[in-house]
Amino acid sequence: MTDSTALADAARALARTPLAKVVGFLVCVELASGVLQGYYTPLFSDIARHLSIKDADVNWFEAAQLIVSALVVPLLARLGDLIGHRRVLLLSTVVTAAASWGVAFAPSFGVFLVAWAVQGFYVVWLPMEVAIIHRRTGGAERRVRGAAGLLVAGLELGVIAGALTSGALAETLGMTALLALPAVVVTLALLAIWFGVEETPALATGTVDWRGFQLVTLALGLVMAGLVMLRVQGPASPWPWVVLVAGAVAFVPFARVELAHHEPLVDLRVLKARGQWPVQATAFLFGVSVLGAQIPLSTFARTDPTVTGYGLGASAARVSFIIGGYVLSLAVGALLLHLLAERVGTRPAMVVAALLVAVGYLLFLPFHDTLVQTLTNMVVAGLGSGALVAGLPAAAAAQAPPTHTGLTTGMTNTTKTIGGAFASSVFAIALASTGTVDAEATAHASLSGYLTVWAICGLTALVAAVFLAVVRGEGTSVGAAASLEVEGVQGA
Repeated sequence: MTDSTALADAARALARTPLAKVVGFLVCVELASGVLQGYYTPLFSDIARHLSIKDADVNWFEAAQLIVSALVVPLLARLGDLIGHRRVLLLSTVVTAAASWGVAFAPSFGVFLVAWAVQGFYVVWLPMEVAIIHRRTGGAERRVRGAAGLLVAGLELGVIAGALTSGALAETLGMTALLALPAVVVTLALLAIWFGVEETPALATGTVDWRGFQLVTLALGLVMAGLVMLRVQGPASPWPWVVLVAGAVAFVPFARVELAHHEPLVDLRVLKARGQWPVQATAFLFGVSVLGAQIPLSTFARTDPTVTGYGLGASAARVSFIIGGYVLSLAVGALLLHLLAERVGTRPAMVVAALLVAVGYLLFLPFHDTLVQTLTNMVVAGLGSGALVAGLPAAAAAQAPPTHTGLTTGMTNTTKTIGGAFASSVFAIALASTGTVDAEATAHASLSGYLTVWAICGLTALVAAVFLAVVRGEGTSVGAAASLEVEGVQGA
């Protein structure tokens, strides 16, 4: 049997299962992802007491998970193209489930921190799911875009369900039982993948470029470590800058090795293609607001205006209301992307989404005095953010060769994570009231610090809109995908 015949047989087997069934199981996985992202937030203070650590030490959770997420996605994305996207989805879910159980039963802060960091493997789920759908539909952008919207809607509903559940059970369950619930959910997601998602035949050939992996791990590790040091030690210390410069320099030998390698881990030629680099640049810029702005929003809302002259003086319940409204708008935005793209096209729809993010955050500059103003701004930004969360992986896949859908969709998450890490460090400095980022400082940040945060979020979203506007060759991979897939996949 020839390779082309084997590929055709595998594709026809995939076509026998309706796409709606596969998307339904993948939505279950995204619900689990949402639970992981929303469940723990109301419990951070309780977790700190459970582990006998200071509340400020909780910041290490975010830093550790961001580092692991940035490091593992390039390898997992390449493996998806080499061995199959479903297999990588299964592997990452097994690791995430094991880490989630580790979080529940961790006997110490150190073990908890390691387990929490390894939980970051879940960041590859959405890119792999989009790659699976892209392959099953033969690259039909309309169907991929619609399915991605459903996945992101499931993700955001999971965030809300997770936050509401943990808040409701916090007073009735012991900490171990409370922390075990997300592990149960992730384990169920593993079953959903195993029984509900068929494997997609791998089109890429070759082996993993381990030298490239070592070099990109070194470079990304130094950059992420430098950003963490910047938050902890502040901009006055020279060491964070030394580490950041070392990380930037480390990308030079990495780029040389990858460009010379015939089967690189990260194919820079694909990423710098005319239709691909604006998508990846947008993901980086989008990470600034979607990953970096939520903690400043929460602290601003909790600030008492009778003491500082600004803030909402909101209770924890009111802050949850604001965040809930924002998350709901994300889900709505993800679903509306498909409807808008049907009328104006994918590229213009994503430009509109980026502009909504920009408008939402720039509205904070004049309007931030009331709960209504704050919630309105966040809903506007959330509509655009939800559309971009759904649209970026789909756009990356549409502009990629069929052999690199895993790489390109995965890299949107890596670049977004790095953008969020940069923003988190810069925002921590902007909000520092004394010029340091001392976690024990009790003074309130200045209003100018918050205005700086919102201005950066708005301006980066505007730049993202410009990058998206230069994307050309919309859906260029569809023809290539169709030539490599068989007609049976098109009818999935």
